[in-house]
Amino acid sequence: MPRESLTTELVVETAAGIANEEGLDAITLTRVAKELNASQPALYRHVDSYDDLIRLLGLRARDELYSRLTDAAVGLSGADAVRAMGQAWRQTVKDLPGLYSATDRFPCAGDAELEAAVDRIVASLGQALVAFNLSEDDRVHAARTLRSAFHGFAHLEAGDGHPLEQNLDDSFEHMIELLCVGISGLQP
Repeated sequence: MPRESLTTELVVETAAGIANEEGLDAITLTRVAKELNASQPALYRHVDSYDDLIRLLGLRARDELYSRLTDAAVGLSGADAVRAMGQAWRQTVKDLPGLYSATDRFPCAGDAELEAAVDRIVASLGQALVAFNLSEDDRVHAARTLRSAFHGFAHLEAGDGHPLEQNLDDSFEHMIELLCVGISGLQP
């Protein structure tokens, strides 16, 4: 059976599949090459290194997250948009656990592509907050807060970091309510 031509996209897609099935730590260049029926040196035409591959996975995860967040908020505003985007964030982590975990591997500061990917996510969250009539600075702060809260909750949930018996869906709804009440309190 002829082998599919290698591309950066195919290498990243294959690595994402491994990560989502077995976890990010299961990824090695050797493993990806084996999955692609290619030699490891052939991968270096498409990724510079293992770190570059993980960085590309982090970009892919952020692009997917951005797409899901914006889709979730279509036609919504205010608390409804916040709730929908929070649920979309959570679902993304559940659907793509290995890929999403790549977002924590490298700091974004100093990497223009990673910074731009994060800025897009924060901007999409900020757009959902327009109905709250916040100043531009308060909207940015609130969007960053949402990003931190959604990421933190989903990250803990993915790693069984919520060991108490209370229902996680209820806890998430409480968090959304607290965030929206807090954001509302910033209105002039």
